[in-house]
Amino acid sequence: MLSAVDEEETAGQDRHREFRVEELANAAGITTRTLRFYRERKLLQPPRREGRIAWYGEAHLARLRMIAELLERGHTLGGIAELIGAGECGRDVAELIGLEAAIVAPWSDETPVHLDWDELKASLGDQLTEENTAESIAQGFITVEEDGITHVSRRLMDATTALVEEGVPLAVVLEASRQTQEHVTAIAEIFTSLVRDHLLGALAADGPLPAGEAARLTERVLRIRPLARTVTDAQFALAMDRRVHAEYDELLRQRMEHQEDGEG
Repeated sequence: MLSAVDEEETAGQDRHREFRVEELANAAGITTRTLRFYRERKLLQPPRREGRIAWYGEAHLARLRMIAELLERGHTLGGIAELIGAGECGRDVAELIGLEAAIVAPWSDETPVHLDWDELKASLGDQLTEENTAESIAQGFITVEEDGITHVSRRLMDATTALVEEGVPLAVVLEASRQTQEHVTAIAEIFTSLVRDHLLGALAADGPLPAGEAARLTERVLRIRPLARTVTDAQFALAMDRRVHAEYDELLRQRMEHQEDGEG
């Protein structure tokens, strides 16, 4: 068992460890051919030369791991080279990656749910028609499998079945869902335009970002995300108050007219 001093010395050795080409490739989980290709594309820093031997360090391994992470996120090698070049011109690549993660991080925390055909029939009965299934697929809610369906959102699925149990036809629920999607898409466009045009304009500018700007933009994005939900939730609640009161007043007016007609 290592003492605290031994562990610190081992960590220090790891930080200053050097690799030959084959050792670096193995540590990064790639082939030596891929490593040399990255060097040719200038994605990797030049190694330290000792005679004819090229020595690589922990910074090279970190760069290779970063490249692998960016490739998994869908970046092209050309785009990665641009990011790395920007970082070497004063923009921190790690900050840029953090900014991208903050911008494209999922807003939804919905969990999918799988229901077999017997469960669906028990919940929806004779409303489980081909037309309603096709509409659910078209709206992007479900995928059909041999043993049933998978819905993208347990909460939406539970709400749908609850409305059907209350007597609302499934076709009507799906039509309301389609209209809701149109409106919330418009709301999302409003907020993305606001953020793009007024808060993240520096990303569209020519030339490199100033040092530290990516980190500042990341903090700004993280602050704004909950504000968008707060505004949307408050506006929806206020709109429901207005509409419910208006509908109720109209209902009372109609009832009074019917009573007056009956008395007349």
